[in-house]
Amino acid sequence: MAANKNKGAKSKNPPPKKKQRNHLFTEKKRPTKKDEVFDDVSDGQSEEEHLEEAEDLLDGDEQVSDFDDTSDTSDDDDAPLADDFLQGSDDEDEDRGSGSTSGSGSDSDGTDIEEKSRAIDEQREREEEDAQAEMQLNIKEESDEFRLPTKEELEAEQLRPPDLANLQMRIKDIVRVLSNFKELRQEGNTRKDYVDQLKMDLGSYYGYNEFLIGVLVDMFPVVELMELIEAFEKPRPTCIRANTLRTRRRDLADTLSKRGVELDQLSKWSKVGLVVYNSHVPIGATPEYLAGFYYIQGASSFLPVMALAPQEKERVVDMAAAPGGKTTYVAALMKNSGLIFANEMKETRLKSLTANLHRMGVTNTIVCNYDGRELPKVLGQNSVDRVLLDAPCSGTGVITKDPSVKTSKSLDDIQKCAHLQKQLILAAIDMVDANSKTGGYIVYSTCSMMVPENEAVIDYALKKRDVKVVPCGLDFGCPGYIRFREHRFHTSLENTRRFYPHVHNMDGFFVAKLKKMSNTKKNLVSSDGSETVEQTQRPEEIHSDEDNKKELEQQKMKKQSLKGKKKSLKVKGLSGNGKVESPPTLKNRDRSENGKVELAATLKKRKRKFPSKEEISKARLDMACLNPFQKGREEKGNEGEKEVTKGRQDWNMMLLLVPLCLQHAVI
Repeated sequence: MAANKNKGAKSKNPPPKKKQRNHLFTEKKRPTKKDEVFDDVSDGQSEEEHLEEAEDLLDGDEQVSDFDDTSDTSDDDDAPLADDFLQGSDDEDEDRGSGSTSGSGSDSDGTDIEEKSRAIDEQREREEEDAQAEMQLNIKEESDEFRLPTKEELEAEQLRPPDLANLQMRIKDIVRVLSNFKELRQEGNTRKDYVDQLKMDLGSYYGYNEFLIGVLVDMFPVVELMELIEAFEKPRPTCIRANTLRTRRRDLADTLSKRGVELDQLSKWSKVGLVVYNSHVPIGATPEYLAGFYYIQGASSFLPVMALAPQEKERVVDMAAAPGGKTTYVAALMKNSGLIFANEMKETRLKSLTANLHRMGVTNTIVCNYDGRELPKVLGQNSVDRVLLDAPCSGTGVITKDPSVKTSKSLDDIQKCAHLQKQLILAAIDMVDANSKTGGYIVYSTCSMMVPENEAVIDYALKKRDVKVVPCGLDFGCPGYIRFREHRFHTSLENTRRFYPHVHNMDGFFVAKLKKMSNTKKNLVSSDGSETVEQTQRPEEIHSDEDNKKELEQQKMKKQSLKGKKKSLKVKGLSGNGKVESPPTLKNRDRSENGKVELAATLKKRKRKFPSKEEISKARLDMACLNPFQKGREEKGNEGEKEVTKGRQDWNMMLLLVPLCLQHAVI
């Protein structure tokens, strides 16, 4: 019975265990990593159970019975233990899985970051491409939308107040079209139509007259023109120049900074300039200013003096010196040695000139009040070493300081200034001595941007005097024009320098430096094409090219008329002096062949008879008796004194002519 029970127990116990194992492994249909680990554990448990069963069979029935008893209890408790074991195995498997994947996760994290960064870069590139495509699309749409206004629209705009926003948008559109005219232009419209409309809009928006805006449009490209006009609307930075006769730039900067002035060095090209950014005190009323430690001066005014480069113990002339900024700079460079002639034509400006000279401590300067064209007569020709001519001009380069230039200047003003500048530069050249050991230089400068006042004046001087254009000694600046529209200038004008507000952040300026080669002067060109040379020429005799042409034509006409008169006089038997020539006789011919002239002998024999002193005195008394002014004086008294004096002068002239008349009468 026990054996049967054991057999029955053995037969009954194994199936449930098999069912439990089959049920655990058959729950998950899709194999996973956890399932593979679980299979390994279950295989290990089955092998251990088989070994235990084999040992129990070898021990005997008691052991088998005991095994059966324990097996019953173990079978009952196997399920929860198995569940706990399996649950524990699941947690362990998760821990193991997490541990195993943590090592590989560090590698995968690096790859994930690289992929993400690549994705971000690609996204950015796509956004940029989309933005560019959208911008081009907008440009095309705008270009398609922009049209020049019609005449009716312009007339309607003139009746209304100016719409500044609309003008600004239209100016931008026109500039954009002109910058890419082939692709953006409107069919049926030429470049001239766009340029004319741009001139009108700029004139009405910024307040320029038609002449000035037209000249600026001809000088600059459209984009650069807009930069220049915008620069004219902004003030230039305030600059000061340290007076080296009284202080140094470093010491001056320290003292001014202590007073609350924010400043810095002007630039590398200047050793004495400072830029003032902000000041808590008035820069023109500090003790240092009143003591002459510095001079408030624009950066562009440094340039002509730097180009002149005066040396010590030289004779220098400043032809237009007021208010004294350039003159005091010249004196500082010369260290108060040598001699400076500071000339100013306007008497009202002499006060500011002399005041600044005294304030800055200048002691080598003579102030004079003459017309610059007369200076060669006063100082003498070929008498100085260097001349600085900051010529009076139209002021088109300093519109920021004087906005009235926008509307006040015209073509006549430019031509008048150019004519005066040509006379002044020839007078300046005449004063310079070409044989000077250290000098012989002339610096010409203007605060104008007009070509007739700058390059045309230098080109005129090259034709009239023996000078050449030399480098200014300035490392920056735009070269001057060699050709401008229909004008053609000398190639050496590349050495001149132009300065613009939108490029150099200073006032518009022009600087040219000339070297006098000889003291001779080029005269007018003759009909043969050869040039004659004179040693002297007064500034009064300086004329323009048109006057020179007229003089040439008059000289030709005079020569032709004289030739015609001589021929006619020879035909009539008259000499060139208008005297009748007697026809030569045979005797005269014979004598002339022998070398004797009858007419000369007869003239020697004849002697002039002069009247005696008594005759002259009697004639004077007779004429004095006929003096009508004596009676007028007695009748009118002192009231007619002026009329009598004028008449007496004329009467005395008549009395002086009486002896001459008597001489001719006696002859």
